[in-house]
Amino acid sequence: METRVAVMSIIVEDAEAVEQINAILHESSEYIIGRMGIPYRKRSISIISIALDAPQNTIAALSGKIGGLNGVSVKTAYSQVLSNE
Repeated sequence: METRVAVMSIIVEDAEAVEQINAILHESSEYIIGRMGIPYRKRSISIISIALDAPQNTIAALSGKIGGLNGVSVKTAYSQVLSNE
């Protein structure tokens, strides 16, 4: 299975989406290298950064699920490094 490293940036404008995001991320926890969450109270948003090592279709599906939530924006940057583990 070919995997690649990617970084997913998530901006949460609706706090009610946080539980759904956590549930979706838990489903893909085997691919998550690390996660950082920053609450930005001044703007009433949260910023989440996820480092992943997963098949490209898995990363795209995860991004689509999270991006489909109300009040949530997602952007993903892919590395050119591929692995066949």
